[in-house]
Amino acid sequence: MLAKPKLYIKPGCPWCEEALKYFKNQGVDLDLRNVSLDPKEMSAMINVSGQTCAPTFEFEDFIVADFSVEEFVTELNKFPEVQIKLGMGKTNS
Repeated sequence: MLAKPKLYIKPGCPWCEEALKYFKNQGVDLDLRNVSLDPKEMSAMINVSGQTCAPTFEFEDFIVADFSVEEFVTELNKFPEVQIKLGMGKTNS
């Protein structure tokens, strides 16, 4: 069984809210990590992405840091195998 993709978020962040809505609409089950409440999660996000901005998405070796949904979709479209593993198929944008 594949691990759930992690989404590092900060409550109140409009980009995080947009990302959560997008993933919900896509039916992607996420492991949410609140970096504002948990310093260990902030450290994990920094280790994965090299920065402190949310949202940051981590799934296996596919990492997208500090993104808008449009930026995420653009990056995801470069990796059809990741789309398939996430159950998202081919996204059109």
